[in-house]
Amino acid sequence: MSSCTHPYLSFDVIDSVKFKYRPPKQETISKALRVGEPSRKKAKRARTVSPARSAEASGLPPVSTFPAPVVVPGDGIYDDPDDPLQSVQKWVDGEHRNKVTNRRKTIYVVPPPAFSEDVRCFDDWSVPVLHGKSIETEQAAQTPQTRDVMEYLQAFYHGLPVKLLEKPALACTAWNEGGATKKRRAQPKQDVPQHIGLSTGKEATRIRCRPSGDSVFPAQLNLDDLLDVAIAILPRDAYALLMLVDHDIYENDDDDFCCGRAYGGSRIAIVSTARYRPELDEIQEFDQDLAAKQGSAIAAAVLAANKSEAPRTTEQLSALWLGRVCKTASHELGHCFGIAHCMYYACIMQGTASLAEDARQPPYLCPVDLAKVLRASGASEKGRYRALLKVCGEWKEDRMFSAFGAWIEMRLKQPDAIPS
Repeated sequence: MSSCTHPYLSFDVIDSVKFKYRPPKQETISKALRVGEPSRKKAKRARTVSPARSAEASGLPPVSTFPAPVVVPGDGIYDDPDDPLQSVQKWVDGEHRNKVTNRRKTIYVVPPPAFSEDVRCFDDWSVPVLHGKSIETEQAAQTPQTRDVMEYLQAFYHGLPVKLLEKPALACTAWNEGGATKKRRAQPKQDVPQHIGLSTGKEATRIRCRPSGDSVFPAQLNLDDLLDVAIAILPRDAYALLMLVDHDIYENDDDDFCCGRAYGGSRIAIVSTARYRPELDEIQEFDQDLAAKQGSAIAAAVLAANKSEAPRTTEQLSALWLGRVCKTASHELGHCFGIAHCMYYACIMQGTASLAEDARQPPYLCPVDLAKVLRASGASEKGRYRALLKVCGEWKEDRMFSAFGAWIEMRLKQPDAIPS
């Protein structure tokens, strides 16, 4: 029997006519990692070799460590397979990329705003509802703490300082159409107003509000208005600023919701913790098992994830929630470094089109995007991995942190020359 001559296999789950994405070849990835080399004429095509042997010959990590993306219909890459590749050289040459300098190198994290007494009832907007009732229970996860997110980012962007922006302290307050905050007595829960104010102590910015389109939360805050506040409070020495929000957010009238957004050129990012609550997994088709298994790059990570218990206790659910927020925070800040969505590998910098796809993304940076971050931060690869390994060890009861830690341990043992 003659061997199959088809270059790709197609299954019923994917429309092979519409699905145009093909993982880049090892030769393309090797070129993407080069910086400052003169262009060369394309060499004659060599005979086809397996991806594993090609990676070994090129000095790249094995594909068992950095596999190609898992792509299914509805995913970001499936819907936009022609998104351009961003090599390290293209990133270096980017006109809109902000460079890290001695005066501008700090990553600031802004904690979620407090709610003043006059709008205390609106603080309940961060609690999801189902069939008109709050779904908070005694086993509900605790909201990710800003300090824990900062600790993860300090390791992820190892080599750069990560600081809490304590002043100005943000607070949500009432808003009137005269443009100033209006103090009033605390009132019981009421219909969603069109606007609330977000005060810095000296001035307030109008934040548009609306009822949640899918009724999962009582109300949502407008992302663009929050970004205006982020720009206004950006410190002079900031390389980037990440604002955390516990409430559900939306970008425009067509959005159901948004989990995060970055304006890289402006060096600001917003991440909402709301949709990552484990209590919402069932209604949002956020598969915990799928996230643990498909998000792992190598057998060691899968084994570590499978050994971890399914989250049931408050502590386990809280760690699960924290891991999800940390992944999105590291992704959005990556855009502040000028890094585009990744099309080379399964990578934390992949774009996502759904929460289900979000769950499948791994927490690590692929070799191409890692080279960009290390070039910006000045850190070593081994030093960065060791810092991340320490953080993962503190949250090892969670599948994501446990799997990521096992992946890092295996990565540090691999022979493809990780500098110290």
